[in-house]
Amino acid sequence: MSLGLDQTQLDRYSRHVILDDVGPEGQAALLDSSVLVVGAGGLGSPVIQYLAAAGIGRLGVADDDVVERSNLQRQVIHGESDIDRPKVDSAAEFVAELNPDVTVRTHEVRVSPDNVLDLIGDYDVVVDATDNFQARFLLNDACVLTDTPLSHGAVYRFEGQVTTFERGADSPCYRCLFPEAPPEGAVPDCATAGVLGVVPGLIGTIQATEVIKLLLGYGESLEGRLWSFDAAAMDVETVPIRRNPDCPVCGDDPVVTSVDDVDYPDRCRIASE
Repeated sequence: MSLGLDQTQLDRYSRHVILDDVGPEGQAALLDSSVLVVGAGGLGSPVIQYLAAAGIGRLGVADDDVVERSNLQRQVIHGESDIDRPKVDSAAEFVAELNPDVTVRTHEVRVSPDNVLDLIGDYDVVVDATDNFQARFLLNDACVLTDTPLSHGAVYRFEGQVTTFERGADSPCYRCLFPEAPPEGAVPDCATAGVLGVVPGLIGTIQATEVIKLLLGYGESLEGRLWSFDAAAMDVETVPIRRNPDCPVCGDDPVVTSVDDVDYPDRCRIASE
């Protein structure tokens, strides 16, 4: 039973098809799914690579940056010949070469309150592969408002973290973990603090794993858990995340009904507070 998979696809995805918990039905579901990856850098590169290889039918890639030589230490879907090209174009070309089954829609924009709802509205799952708190909080708030599952990942020096917000009835959100962004400069970015190149590769691959499992409806996700990795100590820690009933976004009496209710430039504070 191929469920519409042609012979080339049966060959390409054979290692999925022979898995009892995926099979042709699961592969057909992946081919019929759509994922938006916001950020085509260190985290987004492995996410895009493995989602494309898995046969996610439609991939959206949102990023307003261009490839720089310093990116190549960790952003593995870009190469020397891509320097100065828009990352979304380089990513789309990489996917086309890897898997012609995947349609890529490029969004050469920086995610903002003006475009976020239009960006995420056409996708089944959103992947936060960004590198700044404003984008993380904005994606979280928009995904809560639209009941869109969100995969979050972040890296810092030798460390990384991943969680999944499925948007079920008892799902926490990013604000349940961090109510607002830290003061500007309190957490240096990768350009200032540096990052071990393989760490975003590992974290992004786990994000891709979470997305595929979510689309297949298989296994247990990191819903309600923050998975943290320390490459220096080769140590893993899992911290529970519980839904905060007083959360202004996902709580019992939310005060955020629109992304316009949040002052994102000012530590992502709730505008009414």
